[in-house]
Amino acid sequence: MQDMVYIKNVVTLQLDQSNCNGCSMCIKVCPRNVFRLIDYKAHIVSRDHCIECGACALNCQSRAITVISGKGCGCATGIIEGYFNGGKSECSCSRC
Repeated sequence: MQDMVYIKNVVTLQLDQSNCNGCSMCIKVCPRNVFRLIDYKAHIVSRDHCIECGACALNCQSRAITVISGKGCGCATGIIEGYFNGGKSECSCSRC
């Protein structure tokens, strides 16, 4: 399941490396191994593996990470729910 990519290029995950303090909490809490610590800063290394659970953003003390998570909020969540529920596969953001 670690190699499963849900939907390419729809994840709302953002990382502001200028705010990152290198604590690596995002790496510890991410269930999909989206982040790596490179040169004492977090880097997103597999964005399309993100399931928008929000654990990284909730645990980021420096607020360097943002992600829209929760039912119907995140792009990936909206598209996946539509697909599995037989409805229209779309998100609720203005980017898509």
